Amino acid sequence: SNLVPRLYDCTRGRVMIDGRDVRDLTLDSLADAVGMVPQDPHLFHDTVAANLRYVRPEATDAELVAACRAARIHELIRSLPDGYDTMAGERGYRFSGGEKQRLAIARLILKAPAVMILDEATSHLDSETETLVKEALAEAFRGRTSFVIAHRLSTIRAADQILVIHEGQIAERGRHQVVRPSGRLYAELYETQFATIA
Repeated sequence: SNLVPRLYDCTRGRVMIDGRDVRDLTLDSLADAVGMVPQDPHLFHDTVAANLRYVRPEATDAELVAACRAARIHELIRSLPDGYDTMAGERGYRFSGGEKQRLAIARLILKAPAVMILDEATSHLDSETETLVKEALAEAFRGRTSFVIAHRLSTIRAADQILVIHEGQIAERGRHQVVRPSGRLYAELYETQFATIA
């Protein structure tokens, strides 16, 4: 996933977006086209609003609120003493891991890039919040290319294509309805995560 925005360049092969090698694109145009939410998102020592506007400086207050409502973080921000003007603290230390992830997801929704990359972006969320955030992301993903990297299979079940990586290789490929009945690694993981106690 780090090859798409050129945080690293590939040593073999090519990474293509719309038929163009990413190395042929300017870094500015690539940065505009790609948005990422890592497992441990970075927040700057600035206000919540400034952290959100980092991706779209011209965003209105109403757009900030809409993105934060979608990421299920608005109510928490509103409850802070200074609301959206609250300082996040160095690396966002005032917020829990799940809260930082929701702020980063709000930032991604606000940016609305053509390519979205989420790398374990809901790993710190409880199941109820994850379900709500997934609904918002499903809307945000519409009409965009999205890469979702997750060990929690509920996050990827609706993907158009699931790639199961095992020992550095693609072990399985297909929609959930194809790879689950295969009885292979994905099926084992799925049964382990969704096993019900009789």
